[in-house]
Amino acid sequence: MVRLPTLVGAATLALSNLAAAKYALSDSYDAKNFFDGFEFRTGTGSGGFAQYVDAATAEAKSLAGVRDGKVYLSVDNTTENTTGGRQSVRLISKKVWTNGVFIADIAHMPGNSCGVWPAYWTSGPDWPNSGEIDIIEGVNMQKTNIVSLHSGKDCTVTNTGSAAGSVLTDPDCDSSTSAGGCSQTTTNTQAYGDGFNAINGGVYATQWTTSAISVWFFPRGKIPADITAGAPKPPTWGTPLTRFEASGCDFASHFKSNDIIFNINLCGWAGSAWPSQCSSKAATCKEYVAKNPSAYSDAYWLINSVKVYGWSN
Repeated sequence: MVRLPTLVGAATLALSNLAAAKYALSDSYDAKNFFDGFEFRTGTGSGGFAQYVDAATAEAKSLAGVRDGKVYLSVDNTTENTTGGRQSVRLISKKVWTNGVFIADIAHMPGNSCGVWPAYWTSGPDWPNSGEIDIIEGVNMQKTNIVSLHSGKDCTVTNTGSAAGSVLTDPDCDSSTSAGGCSQTTTNTQAYGDGFNAINGGVYATQWTTSAISVWFFPRGKIPADITAGAPKPPTWGTPLTRFEASGCDFASHFKSNDIIFNINLCGWAGSAWPSQCSSKAATCKEYVAKNPSAYSDAYWLINSVKVYGWSN
């Protein structure tokens, strides 16, 4: 008869401690040091039609650099009739993290365009067993963000606590299944593509713990004061855009040592999901991308900063 109050008291104390926990800045990247903390990776990605270039080529072709005090990452939008893929960039952080709060202040992301496949994400060294968190991802004319997790076997989740309208399309995060991971579709058109750019972007905040991975989006005019002050307090942010709660998954073993990645791919998933408004312009994604460089004049990232916070006792 006396155990129930004791357990309730312990649980209440644990929740209180979680709410009171503080995050301290671990790493910060902006226009002054982004290209010191991130490196260019060449090659192609995920069956796409992008040719990721090295740092020297990116600088020579003005595909990456600093614009108006912001980190600029883009796609070649001038070359006609590319044959091996359109030149683009993929930047990967030199450092890796396990758990924490990741704050990306982004002023512009690639806009809606046939063939484009941009992403801001994290990934571990032993893919998929170290996990992947896709924080911003979409293709073609998609108007809202898709947030996904990819893992090894034996990892299922729920979306308990996600914003109304966010739908978990598959609870199994195993990348070897037909779904290829667990994804949540969202409904906020200001959080992706043209809608995002129309409001000068905003902040994507990701809290990664051993029990849940949550993603919030805050429009430019509604960024919480604690984020601006560099003292993030996730319990005060309200309902996240998406929340993945570990229901049949040990997050500690499935998600670890992830780096941060920004890239702009072309075709790949965008080609396999080639919609009617795009197929009316070209029979295939690769054909359209090769022949229409001007379509990618808005396919660029402008990043104010990326900050990572860890637990502070």
